[in-house]
Amino acid sequence: MIIPLVQAERETCGGKAGTLGMLARAGFAVPDGFVVPFGVPLDVHGLVARRPAAEPGRSDAGVPLPTSLVDALARGLRALGDPPVAVRSSAAGEDTARASAAGQHESFLAVQGPDAVAHAVRTCWASLHSPRATAYRRGSAQDASDDGASMAVLVQRLVDADASGVLFAPAAPGGTTEIEASWGLGPSVVEGRVTPDSYRVRGDGAVELTVGLKGTRLDRRGPGVVATPVGADDRDRPVLDDTTTRRLTHLGQRVVEALGGAQDVEWALAGETLWILQARPVTADLPSWSPAPAPPDQDPGAGVLTGIPGSRGAATGPARIVRDASDFSRVRPGDVLVCPFTDPAWTPLLHVAAGVVTETGGVLSHAAIVARERRIPAVLGVPGATTSIPDGSIVTVDGSSGTVTTGSSTSTPPAPPANT
Repeated sequence: MIIPLVQAERETCGGKAGTLGMLARAGFAVPDGFVVPFGVPLDVHGLVARRPAAEPGRSDAGVPLPTSLVDALARGLRALGDPPVAVRSSAAGEDTARASAAGQHESFLAVQGPDAVAHAVRTCWASLHSPRATAYRRGSAQDASDDGASMAVLVQRLVDADASGVLFAPAAPGGTTEIEASWGLGPSVVEGRVTPDSYRVRGDGAVELTVGLKGTRLDRRGPGVVATPVGADDRDRPVLDDTTTRRLTHLGQRVVEALGGAQDVEWALAGETLWILQARPVTADLPSWSPAPAPPDQDPGAGVLTGIPGSRGAATGPARIVRDASDFSRVRPGDVLVCPFTDPAWTPLLHVAAGVVTETGGVLSHAAIVARERRIPAVLGVPGATTSIPDGSIVTVDGSSGTVTTGSSTSTPPAPPANT
């Protein structure tokens, strides 16, 4: 019922686990773990797979797992030494060359003990048919009833990271490697909750560094993860030194050689070890220019706000301030989302939005990846955007230059709510 991660294959363990298994066999530093594969008994996996997504309000996360599977999870954890673990999705249609499914399924950090891991496994399975995952599959190159219908679950030893982030490694030798980094655990970067440091490493070794606004960090504290403010000294200090930047660039090149094609790699630094947490094909190219983040005292009266180009293209529409799920019903087709950051649960909004503006986040975050896959212009890391841009005002988002041009309030009658 479980397979050691080092033996995982994509055909039985999904995209995420299959790729990590391949890298582990090739000698890369991958946190040890095991996988609950596709081939678990149908009365377990069928809890999700046989049920249509149209049963609102019902969750499979509370359905008990068979004793045999719980026992297998306990054995797997004992073999690892019963450490805190990460429990992560590994769907059939995840981390493919056609679609990343970035952030669309549930994952959990600092889970400890068989009962807690069993609950996390159930919740990962249930997330296969969550509204955000279903909406993502319907809008991507995969079909919701085909590629996305199987879920494996990956259980790995948690890396207590000093720093972490994402890198985009180019397919061609001599290309530019993009790296984003922040303090602590990786969700700060991939979920767009901070504006990370950005490193552009050219083929000749030259590095362009933009220090981000790293206001908070995530770290494990006992059986959980907590967010704490980053001290003033570390907030403005680059996360990576030159040696670590070169090591990450070389690591990306090695991953490309092992897997082929440009790669999106999530990494963690603990002590002197660089761990690979995930690798997947790059599904959409990055904008070609990355300016410095906007200063926090930008004046919207000047007409133009500046941020980080996250997804190419331009769009004009009414600004819609979205701070949490309670604002979803206010979003109309053609609106420009203006939000603190974009939670993966907000994916259905990207079917109707004309563009996206965020206060924090980097070009390698999950939201930016999905925006590029959807071909929606996005500008990230615009401090104070939700307070400086009036709700309903007409804005133009240029995701190639990283600018947001503000205009006057619209008097157009509201359209019917979008079906999100």
